[in-house]
Amino acid sequence: MIDIDMLLAWGAAYKKLSAGEMIFQEGAQSSFYYQLVAGKVRWVNINDEGKEFIQTIIEPGECFGEFPLFDDEPFAASAVADEDSVIIRLHKASFHQLIKENPEIHFAFSRLLTQRLRFKFLILKELATHNPENSISTLLSYFKQNRKNICTKCNRLKLTRQQIADMTGLRVETVIRTMRNMHSHGLLRIDKGKVYC
Repeated sequence: MIDIDMLLAWGAAYKKLSAGEMIFQEGAQSSFYYQLVAGKVRWVNINDEGKEFIQTIIEPGECFGEFPLFDDEPFAASAVADEDSVIIRLHKASFHQLIKENPEIHFAFSRLLTQRLRFKFLILKELATHNPENSISTLLSYFKQNRKNICTKCNRLKLTRQQIADMTGLRVETVIRTMRNMHSHGLLRIDKGKVYC
């Protein structure tokens, strides 16, 4: 999202994370801008029983947890390293000064927040239909169109069926059964357990 050299010039620092490490928790106050350098981070809500609802999977170069930077409210979701990862973080006050002095970055954030909000509208609409095939198909189409969570060279889905279930609110068994049905109807391809869109 923001050039790493620029972040470093403004005082940002790298932080290494182990797989499964919590970066921040839903409801906590924010002190930093976060951007993923290497690895993978999931941005999730966790209910009282420990079940996760994945808001999104963050890939290198993407920022996450930015809402509190703009509204001073607590984090709306938790961030967890999916694998060993490296993030870069910039103190909130420095981030505010950075975007004041670089309006093109501020505009890029407005665009990003709008895209993320559109994605939420799309998912909520599909959840309301209670049609698993539509929900999964819409999610996969969105990822393919936005070149996210799908290999751009071979169209292989980079998410597990459990992650798809956690994003759509479906049971993993429903996702597996629905994806098999979609495969038999030629809507996607499953080859040796890998899903291709």
